[in-house]
Amino acid sequence: MDQFITFGIVGLSTAAIYAVIGSGLVLTYSTTGVFNFAHGAAGMLAAFSYWQFTVGWGWPVPVALVLVLLVLAPAFALLVERAVLRPVQALGEAERLVMTVAMLSGLIAAARWIWDPNVARPLPTFFADKKPFHIGPATVTWHQAITMAVAVAVAIGLRVLMYRTRTGAEMRATVDDRALVGLAGARPVRANQVAWILGTQLAAIGGILIAPTVTLDASQLSLLIVSAYTAAVFGRLRSLPMTFVGAIVVGCMESYLAGYLPQNAYLPGLRLAAPALLLFAALLAFPHRRLRGRDRRLRQIPVPTMGGTALFALAVVAFGVVLATVLSPPDLITYGPIFSLGVVALSYVPLAGYAGQISLCQLSMAGIGAVVWAHLGAHGELWALVVAVLVSAVAGALIALPALRLSGVYLALGTAAFAVVLDQWIFTLPTFKLFGVQIGLFDQGSVTAVGPDLFGLHLDSESQLMVFAAVCLALASIGVALLRRSRFGRRLIALRDSEAAYATLGGNLLLAKALVFALASGIAGLGGALFGMQLQSISATQFNLVAGLPIFLVAVVGGLGAVGSGLFTGTAFVGPINALIAIAPWSQNAVALLPGLAGVGLGRNPDGVVPTLRNDWAPVARDRIALPVLVVGIAAAWVLRLADVINGWVFCGAALVLALALRSWAAARQRALLAASADRVEAAEPEDVPVEWLGIRRAWRPEDEEVLARGIAAG
Repeated sequence: MDQFITFGIVGLSTAAIYAVIGSGLVLTYSTTGVFNFAHGAAGMLAAFSYWQFTVGWGWPVPVALVLVLLVLAPAFALLVERAVLRPVQALGEAERLVMTVAMLSGLIAAARWIWDPNVARPLPTFFADKKPFHIGPATVTWHQAITMAVAVAVAIGLRVLMYRTRTGAEMRATVDDRALVGLAGARPVRANQVAWILGTQLAAIGGILIAPTVTLDASQLSLLIVSAYTAAVFGRLRSLPMTFVGAIVVGCMESYLAGYLPQNAYLPGLRLAAPALLLFAALLAFPHRRLRGRDRRLRQIPVPTMGGTALFALAVVAFGVVLATVLSPPDLITYGPIFSLGVVALSYVPLAGYAGQISLCQLSMAGIGAVVWAHLGAHGELWALVVAVLVSAVAGALIALPALRLSGVYLALGTAAFAVVLDQWIFTLPTFKLFGVQIGLFDQGSVTAVGPDLFGLHLDSESQLMVFAAVCLALASIGVALLRRSRFGRRLIALRDSEAAYATLGGNLLLAKALVFALASGIAGLGGALFGMQLQSISATQFNLVAGLPIFLVAVVGGLGAVGSGLFTGTAFVGPINALIAIAPWSQNAVALLPGLAGVGLGRNPDGVVPTLRNDWAPVARDRIALPVLVVGIAAAWVLRLADVINGWVFCGAALVLALALRSWAAARQRALLAASADRVEAAEPEDVPVEWLGIRRAWRPEDEEVLARGIAAG
């Protein structure tokens, strides 16, 4: 009994931290309509800053607390609200969600840049030199007591603020109708700023309180927010008292699992994954009302032409062949994942682009495909690649079953929880037997993956695997384009527009979601198997949630409705980052920020980069001179590279310069042709056009304004 009470005290102190962090999350969401995935990252930055001031620089604790909580946290909140979220306030829920995911990825990268993750940073508890006191048989430290007291003070303070002050009423009303609140004399912008400041301060308090009890690691501290997410979902993202109840459930569950979970090789990961499992269960068990501030900003998804798709597929294969022949062996290892990760990114197009289903676990699906290939394709059997795709598809279909009643933020939370469960528990399991069948995953380490046997040829070199991955990306792109042109593709677009209308008109939501999740997961599994072949040795950490966030962000930036998003994501994610590191090795930490910064910039181009690139390069594709010159020029440079006259960097630079020059020339030539055509039409137009037909039968001229005014006066 004494041990039970002791674990209960530990659980309550942890619950107090989750309650503080979760209440900040609920406060931000219920007053601004933005679910902040970067909430835990803000607490992580506060914990690192507090360590730097107190341990790193030896400042007094009170001074450090004042500086972090009253200066840095409010300044950070105002910066985020003004520079990041205000520009996307008028956009849809998905865009705002992507903004916070981008911040999460960027803040983790920034923390790893500033504070070396290989250096241990222990942080002492509050009043560590004072003797703990006893409550019955349980021993309570002063840090635990302070933590629980802070949670109680936060609960009382938030209740008074939200329901007893004008500022609180203003904050709650802003999310429902900003325009109406403004007409009533309130200031919606100020209300949002107050909400972000308070939410960030609560995250900072939670981060500082929990940091002494865990490892001061950027990813670990940021993902502790999963427990706070669970508490917030208990409160259905709006009830602060239920959020505190959820925090108690999560904190005590973690403590009792740590104390009473049997010790064997299969259960340690369960304790780490327990909050994510509880989050998943809470999402399914609790009813969810309409998301606050939820709106739809639907955009047309273009139907790709078969000619354009075939040309794009050929370009992908040609790109792969050229890279495979011009890059050196070390560069082939570095840039090989362009096409395999491109296949993983392509899985977002049917799932999120066509069907509107937000998933954060696609890289986890790729991990399933990779590990199935590694075990079943140990000798390059091609059938094992098909099995890897099918197993990943089945896993995706299983996700779709509970996802039937989830959408938007809730679906993103559910898929993130599923990814964490795989990361923390399933992928860490040793080999086990299921119904008499021995199943091995990553074997608590890494597994070896080899290339496939294709028509008697074993693909084992980096160049062969790159070309094979390029062919797979090309075929997958054709398949996704055909899907968009099919009847099922049109159904997915209808599902994205309105799930209720889709079901009302006779659509089967369960079947549609299961099929699109299975399809997207199968594509991701294919990409994971290809990625494993190129790496030759894979581990669970390469497929975790944090590793998948930058790929998701770059895919969103590329444009989830465009088939070319796969190639764009693979190229943009692998190419520039590694090229910059090769040119300037000191920039390794800085370039890790690029995916997050790109995601933050989504608000300025919500449609994505791929449609813009397609429009920019259309003059080259249509020009009868520019396109042949470009093909011949690249082919000539390729021959020079094969003959070792120039190296790979010179080839890439020359091809890029030639392409950019021809694009500018073709665009100028197209503008000149359009101007000449307009002049010919204008010269051919009759001059005796009646006044009422000016601007219709011929182009409008500035002098026509006077003619029209005289005609009206005469009439």
